[in-house]
Amino acid sequence: MNKHLKIAVALLAALPAFTVAQVRIEQTFEKGWKFTREDNKDFSQKEYDDTKWQSVTVPHDWAIYGPFSIDNDKQKVAITQDGQKEAMEHAGRTGGLPFVGVGWYRLNFEAPGFSSGKKATLILDGAMSHARVYINGQEAGCWPYGYNSFCIDATPYLKANGQNTLAVRLENENESSRWYPGAGLYRNVHLVVNEDAHIPTWGTQLTTPVVKKEFAKVNLKTSLKFPSGKSFTDYRIVTELKAPDGKVVATNEKKGTKYDEKVFEQNFVVDTPLLWSPNSPSLYSAVSKVYEGNTLKDEYTTPFGIRSIEIIPNKGFYLNGERTVFKGVCNHHDLGPLGGIANEAGIRRQIRILKDMGCNAIRTSHNMPAPELIRACDEMGMMVMAESFDEWKGAKLQNGYHKVFDEWVEKDLVNLLHQFRNNPSVVMW
Repeated sequence: MNKHLKIAVALLAALPAFTVAQVRIEQTFEKGWKFTREDNKDFSQKEYDDTKWQSVTVPHDWAIYGPFSIDNDKQKVAITQDGQKEAMEHAGRTGGLPFVGVGWYRLNFEAPGFSSGKKATLILDGAMSHARVYINGQEAGCWPYGYNSFCIDATPYLKANGQNTLAVRLENENESSRWYPGAGLYRNVHLVVNEDAHIPTWGTQLTTPVVKKEFAKVNLKTSLKFPSGKSFTDYRIVTELKAPDGKVVATNEKKGTKYDEKVFEQNFVVDTPLLWSPNSPSLYSAVSKVYEGNTLKDEYTTPFGIRSIEIIPNKGFYLNGERTVFKGVCNHHDLGPLGGIANEAGIRRQIRILKDMGCNAIRTSHNMPAPELIRACDEMGMMVMAESFDEWKGAKLQNGYHKVFDEWVEKDLVNLLHQFRNNPSVVMW
């Protein structure tokens, strides 16, 4: 190979590094956390010295370590299911584990890719409970319900260079649960860094309005956030639908117009689709790229399944046109001796056991599920009835969800629906 050819080959090899920029940087915070069961307002400050705190890995359930005690979360209630008319003392309803009280988590981290003009979002898949989140000493957000995923705009608080400090205060109240809820940052924590124009968290809505053996129609709505001074007409979206084997089966390009209300709507046709069902959990993906001119601003993948569901009065539930009987369980979120953590291996083990038993459905008793559970049900073929709360307006326990219902019910339901609306395993809310 001559000198000029070697140079040309080297330039071609290096070319992708310059033309394919990473526009969405995601990281999951697992290691490096410090934890304490003490409580002090100074724990939120960036300069606080937490070196003597316990080192933990998230997801983390502080209460599963025990010790068990009959005195943990004693409850004076009347259990109406058992026919009790008057309140009496009960112990052990929540497993006898010490989940009540306050815990603090702190993490020092860097935010690669973050700079002036970029946007950063902190996503907590579940924090038990009454979470207060601080970034570099400033309170960035709060969320009382421990079972819900929520996101916080971290942009105003992050430093572009050097270390940042994340602190989270959690508090479980006495008589707040009828079963063992777990405690702490028991689900994953993520940071997403985006360009100034980007698809927001849970920003796509995909439906399959027509499903037949011969073809299926797919509708995709994609929200876009962009800076002031820009117009939706400055952007266009290019989406590829990919089959389970990765082959592109449909494409669509759409330019934003002033009539779109900041949402791209795209329609596709998939010939001879592979339908999602418990016996054949075929998963497609919609890979969307947003451009400003020829500059790539974001890339977002929406996994989905092609399937139809219908409930016909006096006949039952129909999946892909076939009457399907639910053979399922009401499944609490904890994983026995692993506690409340969202352990993917433990979750998938549960689903394998349930499928071996002949189950095809799970009702998430009595709360919003972990993302890992829904993803596993999508991939392994388990229908899901996603439950939201154990309490609504009416109280079952002194410190249950009814205390925050009026202020938070809509926010909680919006997050639940937006997070899991594209998952084929979710067939009922």
